[in-house]
Amino acid sequence: MFRFNKVLLILAVLAITHTYAYASNSENFGKPITLQEITKVSDILASPENYANKKVLVKGMVVEVCAKRGCWMDIASDKAFEKIQIKVLDGVIVFPLSARGKEALVEGKVEALNYTKEEAIELLEHKAEEKGEKFDPSSVTGPLTTYRIKALGATITE
Repeated sequence: MFRFNKVLLILAVLAITHTYAYASNSENFGKPITLQEITKVSDILASPENYANKKVLVKGMVVEVCAKRGCWMDIASDKAFEKIQIKVLDGVIVFPLSARGKEALVEGKVEALNYTKEEAIELLEHKAEEKGEKFDPSSVTGPLTTYRIKALGATITE
């Protein structure tokens, strides 16, 4: 009986230690998260106009981080081949490159960015340059509207 209780005690201590260790493998950025309900990235991308200027909480794997300033990161959607950009003011929050491949919980406002054709060409050319890719300006045929989340706070977990 004594040996059984001792084993249970050891297992309880290990479980508590493991839980604490897991909880400490997360890092918070910006303001504390206040929302409870997670909005699917795919829902935002399917009807972005319904979410524009609204505060949302999204969750997904970090697939890319700005290598220059850590001022944005892309998180994967719940649907394959979809992602949404998370943007912060330069220097206010800095996402580490090590966030790539980790899970992010992000609270922020969905914002619409409207570009003229000329602005769209400039933007897409800049993005291609950042990634070391080629860009064909003739691929842009008109104005462009993109959506992203302006982050207020985030938690990144291993």
